[in-house]
Amino acid sequence: MDTSTRLACALAFAVCQAAHAAGAPPATLERLHVASALTPPQSFTFGVEGPAVDAAGNVYAVNFARQQTIGKVKPNGEATVFATLPGTSIGNGIRFGPDGAMFVADYVEHTIYRIDPASGTIAVHAREAAMSQPNDLAITAGGVIYASDPDWKNNTGRVWRIDPDGKVTLAADQLGTANGIDVSPDGRTLYVNESVQRYIWAFTIAPDGTLGGKRRIASFTDFALDGMRVDVDGNLYVTRIGKGTVVKLSPRGRVLAEIALPGKKPSNISFGGPDGRTAYVTEVENGQLLQFRVARPGLEWQQRQAGGIKAAQ
Repeated sequence: MDTSTRLACALAFAVCQAAHAAGAPPATLERLHVASALTPPQSFTFGVEGPAVDAAGNVYAVNFARQQTIGKVKPNGEATVFATLPGTSIGNGIRFGPDGAMFVADYVEHTIYRIDPASGTIAVHAREAAMSQPNDLAITAGGVIYASDPDWKNNTGRVWRIDPDGKVTLAADQLGTANGIDVSPDGRTLYVNESVQRYIWAFTIAPDGTLGGKRRIASFTDFALDGMRVDVDGNLYVTRIGKGTVVKLSPRGRVLAEIALPGKKPSNISFGGPDGRTAYVTEVENGQLLQFRVARPGLEWQQRQAGGIKAAQ
């Protein structure tokens, strides 16, 4: 063994020893933030959005193969049509609720659909004509849904609250083009980003579900913001459509990392995999699902494990 080889082995051993001493799991030594394709290019339409992951690790995203569908993608990348929305409905954001039901935002008919994960039965959970176009969804541990509602024509937006019984209430008004949305790990903060204005706002969630204490935690000088998800530490992962990246931010808005993707138009993100540390990204330019590994699980994945959310059959 030559000197350089001995040095490399010694360095590798020292890294492993340091990780073990710090209590770090073996996953810290794997390659993180390296994106690859889960599905082939053009397997989804230009409307690919969502995504959401069930307890079995299947990834769901809208507009698989054709508009109005919801695609189901197995962890190995095998994809099929799971459901087709009725009428003229076209889905956007997807989330799973505490009881395992799938909720889908339909931006055409101003509807939030509830889909039974076992039977695939589709029902109207909420419908509100005053909505511009419900876009993305966030769900609290108690089953309250917050829906972002951008008005692209006027560069404005709102957030609606949908209670578990389907009652719809305007939760926040006078926003920019509200898009990505999620709830903090303690359930006390709602994050909302604005695509055109490139701001990320935080609202305090009161015990009755009302929003207040609006404050800006981050802003960007270029490229639009789109989907957004929170990990178990409260960090935000935000897709930057046009730039082809996902930016990771601390709960206070500090940039921690930026992950480059194969494709310039990532529309949304979710977390899954066997340990919750696989990020799945819908990408519009190539019409496909992408994936990369992260250091910590997504919050929604952790909540699903604790709540026993059902897997779709």
